[in-house]
Amino acid sequence: ASLAPAARRPPRSCSAARPRAPRTMLSSLRHAGRGASPRFFYARAFASKKIVAPPMTYISGEEMSWYTMKIICEKWVDPFIDTGKWEYFDLSCKARDNTEDKVLHDAVASGAKIGAIFKEPTITPTADQVQEFGLKKAWGSPNGAMRRGWQGITISRDTIHIPGIKLGFDKPVFFERHAVGGEYGAGWKSVGKGRVLTTFFPDNIKDQPTVIDGREVNDDTTAVVVYDNPLDNVGDLAHIFFTRCLEAGIVPYVVTKKTVFKWQEGFWQKMKAVFDAEYKEKFLAAGLLASTGNDLQHLISDAATMQIIRWTGGGFGMACHNYDGDMLTDEVAQVHRSPGFITSNLIGKSADGTLIKEFEASHGTVADLYHAHLRGEETSMNPLGMVVALLGAMEHAATLQPASKAEVFRWTGHCKEAMYAAFREGRGTRDLCGPEGLTTEQFVDTVAADLTSRMASGECASVYVPPAAEEVAPSRKLSADYDMIDQDAMLSFFQRYDVDKNGEITFDEFVDMTLDLGLAPLKATAVEDEGEAVEDQGLRRVPVLT
Repeated sequence: ASLAPAARRPPRSCSAARPRAPRTMLSSLRHAGRGASPRFFYARAFASKKIVAPPMTYISGEEMSWYTMKIICEKWVDPFIDTGKWEYFDLSCKARDNTEDKVLHDAVASGAKIGAIFKEPTITPTADQVQEFGLKKAWGSPNGAMRRGWQGITISRDTIHIPGIKLGFDKPVFFERHAVGGEYGAGWKSVGKGRVLTTFFPDNIKDQPTVIDGREVNDDTTAVVVYDNPLDNVGDLAHIFFTRCLEAGIVPYVVTKKTVFKWQEGFWQKMKAVFDAEYKEKFLAAGLLASTGNDLQHLISDAATMQIIRWTGGGFGMACHNYDGDMLTDEVAQVHRSPGFITSNLIGKSADGTLIKEFEASHGTVADLYHAHLRGEETSMNPLGMVVALLGAMEHAATLQPASKAEVFRWTGHCKEAMYAAFREGRGTRDLCGPEGLTTEQFVDTVAADLTSRMASGECASVYVPPAAEEVAPSRKLSADYDMIDQDAMLSFFQRYDVDKNGEITFDEFVDMTLDLGLAPLKATAVEDEGEAVEDQGLRRVPVLT
C-alpha cells in the first residue's frame, strides 16, 4: 500500500520552532532537529518502566536510511528505552549548511566526551546537490573531522551473519583498515614541466632539513601528490585486531604491498612486533596458526585480492593500510552479498586511553528508495546494517557506563534475534525474501511485534543455533546484479567445461574451470609465493571469457 503523506519526511524549515517536551526520543525530536539553530537536543522518554540507556551520541543522516531509522526508533526503541541521556545531532546537508558546519564540530565534541556513537549514512554533496538543496557550498565529508577528533586508529569492517541463512562467507571475516594516512589526506597540484622537491623540516629548527624526494616532471600536465602514513598508532591497531581475532577464533593476516612500496615495511614490522611479544603464544595455544606455518603471515595485497574470493569459508581477518582496506572490504562486501551485510566501525582513543567507538552501516543513504517513498510508492529497505550498528553503539555505551548494562544487553539481544527471525521465517525485506518479502514499514512492524513478545517474557535473549542441514542461501536471482547477466554467454561458458556434455560439471571439470579462472584454493605455503610472483613477473590469474 502507498505510504500516507503524514509518514513522509517533515519539511526542513529554517524557521522551525523548537517543540514542547516530546513524548518520544526521535519521532518528535527529528522534526525539531531539522531546524537551523539548536546544537543538540535532549529528550526524555517518561515511562517509568523503561530501561534507562546510558549516554550515547546519535548522529542522524539523510534520505531512506534516515526515514527507516526514524520508524525503527519509534517502534523498536521508544517503547522500551529511556533515551533521555542521548545527545542528538542532525548531520543532514541542510543542517550543516544552516549552522556553517558547527553541528559537525559539536557532534565530534560530543562523541569524544561520551565515547559511544551511532551514525546514520550521510550525504557529502556534489556540485549538483549544492544546487538541488540550495546549499551555500559543497560541505566536505564528515569522516575526516570525526577521525581526527576521535583520534581514529582503525575502521573495523566485519561480515554480518544471520543464523540459518547463508549469505557469502560461512564464518565471520574481520578487517582492520588503518583510519589515518594515505591518499585520503593527500595534498596535490596539477603542474607543468619543471622540478619537484619534497623536504622535511624537523620541529627543532636547529636540526637540518631532510630532502625526501627530488625529481623532474617532463609532461605538460602532471599531478604531483604528497601524503604521509602516520605509524604511531599502529601498535594500538595491532592490539585491537589481534584481540578481536583471538576472541572470535579467526586466523589473522597482515596485508601490504611492501615488496614494491618499501615505505609500507614499517606497518608490517610494528604489527609483527606486537604479535610476537604478546599474542603469538596465545594464537598457537588456540590452534589458529596451523594453516599459516605457525606464525603471523604477511600477504601481498595482490594475493589478498585473490584469496578473498577463494576463502569463502571465512574465518580469517586482515589488517592493512587505509586505501587497501577501503578497496579490499568492498570486495568482501560483494562476496558476502552486498555492503548492507558489512559493518563499519571507527575505533579511536581518548586522552585517558579509553576506546571511542563509532558504529555505522557500510551502505549509503539509498536515494533511489527514498525518491520512490516520496512518490508514495512501496519500498523494501533492509535496515540490517544500521540496526546492528545501533545495537553495537548501545552495548558499547552500556560497557562504558554499566549501571543498566544487563537490561540494555537484554533488549539488544532480543532486538537482534527478532530481526534475524523475521528473515529466517520469510518475513524479511525483498532483497532476501524475494517479491513476497515485506515493505519497509511492514518489516518494522513485524519485528516490533516479535520484540514486544520477547521483552514481555522477562527472559534474556538466546541465540538461535540452526541445525547443520537447515542453513539456506537466498537465491542469487534476488541480487540487483542478476538482471545484468547474459544468460546465453553463461550457457556457452558452462558448456565449455561440461566436456562430456551430460549437463553436469564433474569434479575434474570443476578443477579445470577454477584453474582457468584463477580461483583454485592454494595451500598456505603457496599463497605468499604467488603474491611475490605477481610482483616479480607481473603474473596474475585473470579469467578470460570469450
